[in-house]
Amino acid sequence: MIAWIETIDPEDAGPELDAAYRLARTPHGTVDNVMRAHSLRPHTMEGHLALYRSVLHHDGNRLPLWFLEAVATYTSLVNRCEYSLTHHFDNMRRLLADEPRARRIRDALGAGRPEDAFTGKELAMMRYAGKLTAEVGSMRRADVEACRAAGADDGEILEVNQV
Repeated sequence: MIAWIETIDPEDAGPELDAAYRLARTPHGTVDNVMRAHSLRPHTMEGHLALYRSVLHHDGNRLPLWFLEAVATYTSLVNRCEYSLTHHFDNMRRLLADEPRARRIRDALGAGRPEDAFTGKELAMMRYAGKLTAEVGSMRRADVEACRAAGADDGEILEVNQV
């Protein structure tokens, strides 16, 4: 991801931005480009981090973290965002810890066929996520009801929706 607006490098950051960058550093010590894009408004970086971590990395979520990353992988594919796809697929693969299954999921989602990798509640939720991403204006109550009928509760539907 490249921002076509001015960004401030970590080594040039003032105190407020430096504090935000310290929060945003990856385990490898780098700052992702998506976070650097917030550098002119550090408070938005803090908000982005809080939302991202609560949606995809919080132990209060009921759905497995690998599945939430799979949903993010699917939305990245639907949105054709290679940057996001790389990040979320790598996270899913690491959390799943099953390389052949991760590859099957990636291939199925890339083909727009989540049914090739998922069944039951997971499949219903993937279909929900795909439609919500590609056709938000055509979402209907029936889309939520399909998730419920497959065994998802409203909190789990919310988790997918927030991804």
